Amino acid sequence: MGLGGISIWQLAIILLIVILLFGTKRLKGIGADVGEAIKGFRKSMHEDDKPSVEEHKGETLDVKPEQKTESTQHKD
Repeated sequence: MGLGGISIWQLAIILLIVILLFGTKRLKGIGADVGEAIKGFRKSMHEDDKPSVEEHKGETLDVKPEQKTESTQHKD
């Protein structure tokens, strides 16, 4: 017995019927589409971990201004 009561031979017969119904070109196209969808999903999940620039647009940093001393002032 194989997976859940289905033997290897039954899986092979189902695979043969699917190939006869859809053809190898259509199955190859479906496989490529599913692969692209998974790749896009993984990419979008990876990009969600990084903060985007748009989220911080308009925000400023909390930095104290430098104190000007005589040595840093420029004379014209």
